[in-house]
Amino acid sequence: MPNERAGPLPGANPGVRSTEGSAVSAAEALAAAPALRAPRSKTELFVAFTWLALQGFGGVLAVAQRELVERLRWLSKEQFVELLSLSQVLPGPNVVNLSLMFGDRHFGWRGALAAAAGMLAVPLLIVLVLAGVYLRFSDVPQVAGALRGMGAVASGLILATALKLAPTLRRNAMGLWPCALIVAASALAIGWLRWPLVWVVLVLGLSGFALAWRRLSARRRHA
Repeated sequence: MPNERAGPLPGANPGVRSTEGSAVSAAEALAAAPALRAPRSKTELFVAFTWLALQGFGGVLAVAQRELVERLRWLSKEQFVELLSLSQVLPGPNVVNLSLMFGDRHFGWRGALAAAAGMLAVPLLIVLVLAGVYLRFSDVPQVAGALRGMGAVASGLILATALKLAPTLRRNAMGLWPCALIVAASALAIGWLRWPLVWVVLVLGLSGFALAWRRLSARRRHA
């Protein structure tokens, strides 16, 4: 009978060790993670982003997180944060950029057009109608009050989305505290010091990029 306690197999790396506990933890984490799905067609992509956009009065970002991550399960929280981070750096509306990247990931440029069309086509018609109505009734005090109320709701939706996605920072390559410091510095620079957004993005964004690159490189070297 062969010896079950023999040494490592030929070609195996003796410096890499795996324990039963780590294997079980990884298996449990994989089993606990919800299975992600993918859009089956460009039509489904168009309909999903149209429905997403129609719910987005006062803030599409919160609806995008709920639809793409929680209901459709097309993205994990980490994937959503990655796409959102990139879409915020690029010029243009954040969620439109996100829809373009997501559609391109699954169906190429045709998918990008389908997702962007879903985000823009029907909402554009609704906004044109509402703009005409607003021009007619803009002097009514109730209309001005309703718009201020929508602004407050939008702020609450954005804050709630940030709190939902905050746990992903623990698994970020930079670590929790560097991410928190960059968030605080961004809020201070934009909200208090009124610095131009382009300089805040260049300085803090490049600093975060450099730190993440350094830590990921260090992990690869020690792997």
